[in-house]
Amino acid sequence: MPRRKSLTRRFLHHLLLLSLARCVLTVLGKGRAWDEWDERGETEPQPAPKRSFQRRFVHTLSFTVLFFAGLALSAGAGNGVRSVLLADDATPVAAPSETGTTGPTGPTGPTGPSGVAPQVGQVDGGELPAPTTPAEPAPAPAPLRTAVLTSRPSHATASAPAAAAAPKKAAVSTRHVARPGAKRTRPKVTRKHKAPNPEKAPPLDPEVDAAAGATVWLNRSAPDPTPPAARLQLAFARELVAYSRQAHVDWALVLATLRTDGHNGRVPANRSTLHKLALRLGALGGRANAWAAALSYSSSTSLADRVVALRDYYRAVGLASLVRGLLSQKADLQDRVLHDSRLHIYAGGRADVAAGRVDVRVLALMLYLAQTYREVTVSCLVSGHKLYARPGVVSAHVYGRAVDIAALRDVSITGHQQPGGITEQAVRSILMLPGAMLPAQVISLMGLGGPSFPLANHYDHIHVGY
Repeated sequence: MPRRKSLTRRFLHHLLLLSLARCVLTVLGKGRAWDEWDERGETEPQPAPKRSFQRRFVHTLSFTVLFFAGLALSAGAGNGVRSVLLADDATPVAAPSETGTTGPTGPTGPTGPSGVAPQVGQVDGGELPAPTTPAEPAPAPAPLRTAVLTSRPSHATASAPAAAAAPKKAAVSTRHVARPGAKRTRPKVTRKHKAPNPEKAPPLDPEVDAAAGATVWLNRSAPDPTPPAARLQLAFARELVAYSRQAHVDWALVLATLRTDGHNGRVPANRSTLHKLALRLGALGGRANAWAAALSYSSSTSLADRVVALRDYYRAVGLASLVRGLLSQKADLQDRVLHDSRLHIYAGGRADVAAGRVDVRVLALMLYLAQTYREVTVSCLVSGHKLYARPGVVSAHVYGRAVDIAALRDVSITGHQQPGGITEQAVRSILMLPGAMLPAQVISLMGLGGPSFPLANHYDHIHVGY
């Protein structure tokens, strides 16, 4: 172990550096040193010349550089000596191998013809001897962080091959060459595997096919079909009713005409426009024949159909639902459905409505169809329908978001799904509902675009689902 420099040697070292710095400054200054006396024999002292700022700056900078250079040199020398001492005192020694005295680090292991100890691996509890020819050296693994430290390494340990310092897990060779004439076997290394996490139980879906993915409809509360931005202001609703009465026309027809013309918002028109429109529709005979009045006003049959559909919807849900929202009027809509003589609902369906299991949009749809076709027969709501519409797909009926219509105007859907029949008329009326009231599914034997599509098993009813 080398001796550390004493305090005296360090002091002499710094003094030598300061002397060298003085010499350098003397050369740079091109003048005399501070201890040289003026021997020119002058009797009168001469004033000292003024030293410039540049010269003083150079002197200060030189002293500073030399000072820090000496500090860096001393610190570097000290770090170097410390690293050498630590390297001598701390030498990692590998843990003994699992192969015992017959392994590559054992002192009694056999030697080959070349004088090199052969590698021996332990596979499945047995020993596999190495070949007579030395095998290719395996890449040295990274040393363990938790190495055993000793005070001084022994001579035998220092002369051991690099493979002796390998970790305990690297004692088993990753490459083995069989003896000549022996069958080559691949070593098996036993690894610890983590216990697999228990599989989570799949969701309840007994009828789903394993080869096809299941589609589950979640039972979430739907937003109000009439959001606050689409609701009428109470002041406008009062003006609408007042001006319609003066013109002897239905307020729903006036509002439907405004919406068809693109006047949306909470206040579709001002007082003047609203008053003029009510008077014109009244003059066109809107009270007697709404479709003819709408046709005369718009000169378009498609717009007239749209106006009449909106009028029937507004009259079905009521003005209070258009001002406060459908959800706020759900109890009133349930009572109207249960007491409407135009709606023929089976006993289980009536119990569903009374219990509040039917969605408010389905309630509004049934009242809309009753307003349009006068007689509506409902064959299924929630009760009486199976859980799955098809394997893996939960039916919308289970959540109260669907209704099956079996007859309209006392005409059964069965056998009346031809073009131009009652089924096509009903599907077209449903597709003209506004905004969020438009269903997600309208299933029959006819596909008219949008959410309507045909299915063969819907020959006897019209399925409307949200």
